[in-house]
Amino acid sequence: MRGREPILPQRRRHIPPQFSWVDHRLVRDGHIQGRSTASLALYLFLVAVADVDGLSWYSDSGLCRYLSMSGSELECGRNELQRAELIAYRKPLYQVLDLAPVQIPAQRPHSGRLHTTEPVSVGQVLQDLMAGGAR
Repeated sequence: MRGREPILPQRRRHIPPQFSWVDHRLVRDGHIQGRSTASLALYLFLVAVADVDGLSWYSDSGLCRYLSMSGSELECGRNELQRAELIAYRKPLYQVLDLAPVQIPAQRPHSGRLHTTEPVSVGQVLQDLMAGGAR
């Protein structure tokens, strides 16, 4: 299939034994939407260095040095990730958390759907918006 070949086949990515990964649900489910640059940089760094359980012991000074950010930027990014339930932090330990389904607020009565806190697909949300029209 044209366009699916690697640009540099000799540099095709191989997963090393210490492989850490970024879950595609981070983007697909909207976990990164509205996040600051500092929080995204911190999250990527933690995902890259965490062990199999998502744990990392980098110090604030080390993180600031690697990420070229101030202590206050690091603290703001860390707090943002904690509020979003993407990481847990108890000095000096960070834990990258499993991605929980994004909770969609209860639907308005006009959508015809029952109020729910169950996860809803983006497609269903769009379908409900189209059915209810813009308000």
